[in-house]
Amino acid sequence: MTIGEVVLIDTGPLIAMVDKADPFHSRCVSAFRSLKASPLTTWPCLTEAFYMLGELRGWKGQKTLLSFLTRGSIHIHPATESEISRIAELMEKYKDTPMDFSDASLVVLAELTGLRKIFTLDSDFYLYRINGKETFDVISLSTL
Repeated sequence: MTIGEVVLIDTGPLIAMVDKADPFHSRCVSAFRSLKASPLTTWPCLTEAFYMLGELRGWKGQKTLLSFLTRGSIHIHPATESEISRIAELMEKYKDTPMDFSDASLVVLAELTGLRKIFTLDSDFYLYRINGKETFDVISLSTL
């Protein structure tokens, strides 16, 4: 696996892949299966997904998401203290959007890794800029 094959994954698709009642479920599952490498996410995105799945589907939903992690189907990036400082800067910069902690963690991860491709249901990633310049390459579900 090369870093160029890796895609960042946001909270929305994590939830949609597990929650069969989600209107994006089948398209997210299809998009996930088409990825060439296991996507990379952050602890804030996972925490948000686990919380929301707990509310929607209880332990069964959380257990399904957990199985993605234990099988290595999704990888997790651990944040450092300097990354948290950068997250705070980005949240301040995009406060009018607003940018939440999970989204900011993915932008910082893109800055660190050079990854631009993101699997998200959040249209704000069309606005966010990597290192203040580059746009994200958002996986479009409208073509699936």
